Amino acid sequence: MSELKDPILKILNKFYEPDSMLELRFKRYDLAIQTDAKGRAILLFMGEKDPVTGKIKGVRYARRLVEDPDGKLVKDHWDNKGKASAQL
Repeated sequence: MSELKDPILKILNKFYEPDSMLELRFKRYDLAIQTDAKGRAILLFMGEKDPVTGKIKGVRYARRLVEDPDGKLVKDHWDNKGKASAQL
């Protein structure tokens, strides 16, 4: 799980409720997605959810979004931040 593939990117490129944390299921992975003020996914935890604690143990990705002064998106990139766990 080092690079995000197109099926996951399709999910991450959608707009969701602003400033929220979402739980989704994709194939065999549990996903936790944090959104920004515009409803764009900016943080992703991808792995397996522990049924007892509710934490997702797996990999954390952070999105880098850069806009020009007019608000046009200049850079959109996901960085693998390594192993992590998220409390939902």
